[in-house]
Amino acid sequence: MKDSKSVSVQVLDSDIALLLPNGVYEIKQMESKSSRLKQICLFCLVLCLFGIFGFGYFCPEKVCALTSREASPIMEDRIGKPIVLESNKIGLSYDDMLNDDFVFDMDSHDVMVFLHMQKTGGTSFGRHLVHDLDLKRPCQCPLTRKRCHCFRPHSNQTWLFSRYTTGWKCGLHADWTELTGCVDEKLDELEDVVKRRYFYITLLREPVARYLSEFRHVQRGATWKGARHFCKGRAASLSEVPPCYDGEDWEGVLLDDFIDCENNLAANRQTRMLADLALVGCYDNSYMPKADRDRIMLASAKKNLQSMAFFGLTEYQKASQYIFEETFNLRFAIPFEQNNSTVSSLTLTTLTEEQAKKINELNKLDIQLYEFAKTLLFARFEKLKAKDGSFEERYNHLGVLNGKNAFDWDKIDDSDDSMK
Repeated sequence: MKDSKSVSVQVLDSDIALLLPNGVYEIKQMESKSSRLKQICLFCLVLCLFGIFGFGYFCPEKVCALTSREASPIMEDRIGKPIVLESNKIGLSYDDMLNDDFVFDMDSHDVMVFLHMQKTGGTSFGRHLVHDLDLKRPCQCPLTRKRCHCFRPHSNQTWLFSRYTTGWKCGLHADWTELTGCVDEKLDELEDVVKRRYFYITLLREPVARYLSEFRHVQRGATWKGARHFCKGRAASLSEVPPCYDGEDWEGVLLDDFIDCENNLAANRQTRMLADLALVGCYDNSYMPKADRDRIMLASAKKNLQSMAFFGLTEYQKASQYIFEETFNLRFAIPFEQNNSTVSSLTLTTLTEEQAKKINELNKLDIQLYEFAKTLLFARFEKLKAKDGSFEERYNHLGVLNGKNAFDWDKIDDSDDSMK
């Protein structure tokens, strides 16, 4: 009798390999045993697959990763791509809203969240939202106070999270990091706990003009001391965000002193307020080298901006109004005004060459972000324009609605609570 020899065989791309971790098995030269082994393996494979699907279907949701009712959503998080997540707190993206069947549903649980960055024209835009939209149930703005009630048509739940409706619930001029971690909790405290869809909106402004406008505002006494700078469960410490001045405020500050303060949050404010600060260690500047911090913050800000349901640019009021109206299928009762003559524009003409150079260097991230935003804004504009069969008529008559009266904000106390 010949010696029985065994032959090692490598298993590649085979279902049987799932049952044999090492991918190697022994085959004897006797055909009957080999056939029997194949039958056993096939039986085990069928039994295993049946068990997996059966377990996933019948076991409780809390125990199983697989369920027949609802699979856990998966978030795709790629730089420059919109974040698409069925029920996430980051909100629905602009791309999500371009579907033909999309509707911003005020009767349901849709909420606009306004991220209001300092000196970008957000105060005017916030007023437009609470008084100038053509709604089934208009917002009620008592003349005795700055808060408005913007309720849904058939319930006393709010559809707008902003300074003029809920106040600064997530902190004074809360940024993207603060809002996305706070809005859901604060609305749960105010009304019933429900599953909401969030739509983040914001405005940006040309960075040098915005920086100079903030300088003038601080020079008049603004401090924004009430800002929490909340990130990863705590507010920034004084050592992380030290003030640039002694005393109550920085009133009367000179431009050179404003520029020279290394801790001045006016520099690149828009990039910082739109970025996920948890990626860079929040306000701890020692967490990573400055070059890495700047690169990551800018990439994150671009990604989050692209993911927002809407953003507008202060310098392009008409295009911004059209994009908002077409995106949300809502109409403003008045046209947005383009005011090109501002305090910052007057200050710009007085800058020395050295001052201008320093300001541009200080705001280089915002300058790059703004160029990205401008390109993206007009890409959206052209896309909406191409879908609009009556574009010329619509665009030339923005804000023309019959029977609407202008609201006189001068009749109420509008002292800027962001000064505190």
